[in-house]
Amino acid sequence: MGTVLAASGGWTVGLVLGIVVVLVAAAIVITIVMLARRIAEQARGAVEGVEAVRAQTDALAGIGQINDSGVRILHAASALRKVAVGK
Repeated sequence: MGTVLAASGGWTVGLVLGIVVVLVAAAIVITIVMLARRIAEQARGAVEGVEAVRAQTDALAGIGQINDSGVRILHAASALRKVAVGK
């Protein structure tokens, strides 16, 4: 009879340990899923921010041409000043 009780005690310990392992694994998975949702939410916000910045900077596509024109105007004004002043 003592052997039967010892064997059933081993089952109990094994079953309890198995349940504990499953609960810990479930807690880890739940934590990972919650963090993944939060990261996805932050990523959506970042994408919206990038889109807003892109929309605001689309107008700067011709900035190189504008700078070149400004330099040409500056050189022309300098040349006119030299002619006008005589230097």
